[in-house]
Amino acid sequence: MGEFQREAISVDVATRLRDLREARGISMRALAAKSGLSANALSMIERGKTSPSVSTLYKLADALGVAITSFFGTENSKAQVVYLKQDERTRMSFTRGVFEALGGEQFVGRVEPFMLTLESGASSGPHDISHSGHEFVYCLRGQLDYYVEKDLLHMEPGDSLLFASKLRHRWRNPGTNVANALIIISGFAEGEHPHTMHWKKDRK
Repeated sequence: MGEFQREAISVDVATRLRDLREARGISMRALAAKSGLSANALSMIERGKTSPSVSTLYKLADALGVAITSFFGTENSKAQVVYLKQDERTRMSFTRGVFEALGGEQFVGRVEPFMLTLESGASSGPHDISHSGHEFVYCLRGQLDYYVEKDLLHMEPGDSLLFASKLRHRWRNPGTNVANALIIISGFAEGEHPHTMHWKKDRK
């Protein structure tokens, strides 16, 4: 998944999801219903039997009323200065990809930077993403297709993209090699987590 990630601190999504759910007194069946997932699918994730897609993680975060950064486990430690060495990043695996937190989960300000690594053919999942604020994307390696509303934007190394995050968007790696991109989400409304998704109008 990329040489720079070998010493990264990995988040156990299964354990973290169960902890977040139990801390809020929500049963597995209730969370499944609220998130739109089947109880079996949720059980498989919590038991570590399957790796969730990014869109599934977003749906679970929304149903729990937390930011996706809550999966990194640093909800209560916020600082005005966050300095991270390369091997101190926390990473979260999803289906055929990895998010690496770049300090936003520890920072008091309204900015969340991530490093995104995607295997060939990997994507954010079947659901569109929409939230407040602005999103900046910089393609570092490989290819990245970003879908913003009805536009398909094909990105290669050195290409950048900036858009209002309220626009429906999703992404995928259409190439045959691993893709890396820097994503920075900023300017979201105070009290709103940019990775808490709004699925109410999208569920079918």
